Amino acid sequence: MRNISDIIEAHLKKIIEKNQHNSIEIKRSEIADRFSCVPSQINYVINTRFTPERGYVVESKRGGGGYIRIQRMTNNDKTALVDELIRLVRPEVTQQIAIAVIERLLEDDYISEREAKIMVSALTREVLAFQVPIRDELRSRILVAMLMTLKY
Repeated sequence: MRNISDIIEAHLKKIIEKNQHNSIEIKRSEIADRFSCVPSQINYVINTRFTPERGYVVESKRGGGGYIRIQRMTNNDKTALVDELIRLVRPEVTQQIAIAVIERLLEDDYISEREAKIMVSALTREVLAFQVPIRDELRSRILVAMLMTLKY
């Protein structure tokens, strides 16, 4: 069974997908009411599921008329996308961010599910059995090499 964060994420992504501008403006309290959860749960979903490495830009305006705008970055140029991702993961990258980058490539159909699994398995803490920051630097170098291969 999916948890509430997964359900909220899927709901927001569905709305973004239907919007011709690939963006939505939401009120945190309205989404929280819809899913019978606290507004901080909405913050958690936005902060962890709608990040630049996953292909989103989030803008918020606080106050009474405040909103949160979530926009899906579209990049039809594969080379430009890969270059952008390389910039995000250099000079070091955590396992969580590396996985988010791979998930973005998968969502944008740049890699297959099988390729994604292979990439993730090569970048785990268990495989890269070094202390931080060496582990994150090594993960970055490996991921950059994989991304460079995808470019051509």
